[in-house]
Amino acid sequence: MASHLGQFVHKILFVAAASVLAAQAALAAPYAAIVMDARTGETLYETNATTRLHPASLTKMMTLYITFEAIQRGEISLDTMVSVSKNAAAEPPSKLGLRPGQRIALRYLIRAAAVKSANDAATAICEAVGGSEAAFAERMNRTAKALGMRQSTFRNCNGLTADGHLSTARDMNVLGRRLFFDFPQYYNIFSRRTADAGIATVSNTNTRFLDAYKGADGIKTGYTSPAGYNLTASAQRGNKRIIATVFGGTSTAQRNAKMAQLLDIGFREAPSNAKVKRPDPPAYEAVAMAQAGAPVVNDMPAVARSPRPLRRPGSDAAYAAASVVDAMQGGIESALAEASGSDRLAMQVAEAVALDGEGSDSGMAQPRSRPEVQLAAARAPSPVPTAPEIITRMSTSGGRHWGVNVGRYPSRSAAERQLMQIALAESVVLDSGLRKVTERSGGYDANFMGLTQDQADLACRRLQARAIQCFAIGP
Repeated sequence: MASHLGQFVHKILFVAAASVLAAQAALAAPYAAIVMDARTGETLYETNATTRLHPASLTKMMTLYITFEAIQRGEISLDTMVSVSKNAAAEPPSKLGLRPGQRIALRYLIRAAAVKSANDAATAICEAVGGSEAAFAERMNRTAKALGMRQSTFRNCNGLTADGHLSTARDMNVLGRRLFFDFPQYYNIFSRRTADAGIATVSNTNTRFLDAYKGADGIKTGYTSPAGYNLTASAQRGNKRIIATVFGGTSTAQRNAKMAQLLDIGFREAPSNAKVKRPDPPAYEAVAMAQAGAPVVNDMPAVARSPRPLRRPGSDAAYAAASVVDAMQGGIESALAEASGSDRLAMQVAEAVALDGEGSDSGMAQPRSRPEVQLAAARAPSPVPTAPEIITRMSTSGGRHWGVNVGRYPSRSAAERQLMQIALAESVVLDSGLRKVTERSGGYDANFMGLTQDQADLACRRLQARAIQCFAIGP
């Protein structure tokens, strides 16, 4: 009896000592903070924002950013069954409880990493996407440079303390803003209080703050003894959206209180009306050239299609004929794109819905084989139309009679310029759409046509997330 009592007292003393050490470590963690207007990226407040510190599980924001990017590129899908390695299963808590050799769908790992901050799930993700944790860490560093996170270096994908694994409050705030703008279809996962992670229902580590602060909708917590209590959070009130990051909190309650103060500063200092300035595309080409030692001439993304020069005065007939050829060629290209990419695009639409909705997993279709498309020989229309506005709609698409209107403009050139800019920014969804300018009594309507209803709805949601007004056009 006495021996059992002694063991019990020893355990209590051990737990108490561990708690004291953790509290002392948290108190010793350096403090840093930054507040940004998420609409513009303008810094409204900062302290020690560029000091390199331990990011802890804020690291998982980068893991998820790269994973969403890989899904968008077709490297992997939400339905991919991931084999859990011994390395992933052995990660310390917080964890989902994965077992070596277990197979689990990627979507469940994403939920566990984003909501519960599970270390084993994050490692399983990076091994599935990158082939190994080391290879994925290299990709994390390349991506960080491409996103302008100049003071971050990553050694793992879960944020456990490692030599050289460091970031800053500014870099993590940039990353949080990127997740909101670059992957709006997945962003709401960070606001879920609970999520089905396949083998368990997981609870959000950030629930207290989400419930306590008006307008809060994400995004990620982090804690280790060297780091202290970290948090990147975003909130929206009216037309203002603020994003802030704090490093080195001394407890969950103290960190949340500090974050509330930071966001209050943001809402107080941010202008009521500000034009949304979404981040530029990641500068991967510039990073690759810099690593190769080549001079960076231009870090703008390559243009996928070159528009035809403006017609010369008096050459309407010739321009119309050339437009017919362009329209025919565009139709053939759209059909070819459908042969190789329509399934992938349809899967991306379904994947966004599947991750957004908890109850949609059971109906998620597996990837299908690519259909074979036969193209009939194109015949030039006769007579040649005199108007340069032509839209080609392929009948093989099975319901591609929808479109998206992105505004009415005072001139044809202004409408065409807006269509080109939006097409480059939203090439994933709008690549198969055809740009059409229609003259109206009040100006020129800029439309993308030849889309399915799902494509039109998804494109409009993504554009609205970037503060671009639009609406879907039905058949």
